[in-house]
Amino acid sequence: MNFPENIKYTSEHEWIRVEGDEAYVGITDYAQSELGEIVFIDVPTVGETVGQGEVFGSVEAVKTVSDLNMPVSGEVLKLNEELDAAPELVNNDPYGKGWIIKISVKDASELDKLMDAKAYEASL
Repeated sequence: MNFPENIKYTSEHEWIRVEGDEAYVGITDYAQSELGEIVFIDVPTVGETVGQGEVFGSVEAVKTVSDLNMPVSGEVLKLNEELDAAPELVNNDPYGKGWIIKISVKDASELDKLMDAKAYEASL
């Protein structure tokens, strides 16, 4: 399992990497390994503001569909369009090319409620 130090984690197994007042969001290495082969990512919330903990989309694997929960409140700016043709990027590179959405962070103080890499690893 991979637990990068430069990101924050949720108990629902999403990660967020903040770059200025924008951030990238995806699912963790643990989540993708539990889901298995990912076949489709659905994010109907592009352009919408979604609150912390609210569902912003879903990830479909061969055997299941799971909700995607927003790590912090923000506006969904962009979906990773590469996932339309290659959803397996989430399996192969969950913290890099497999990012799911880019958001504008509404309230940076919400990041304090998330886990760092050590706390996330300990929670598993």
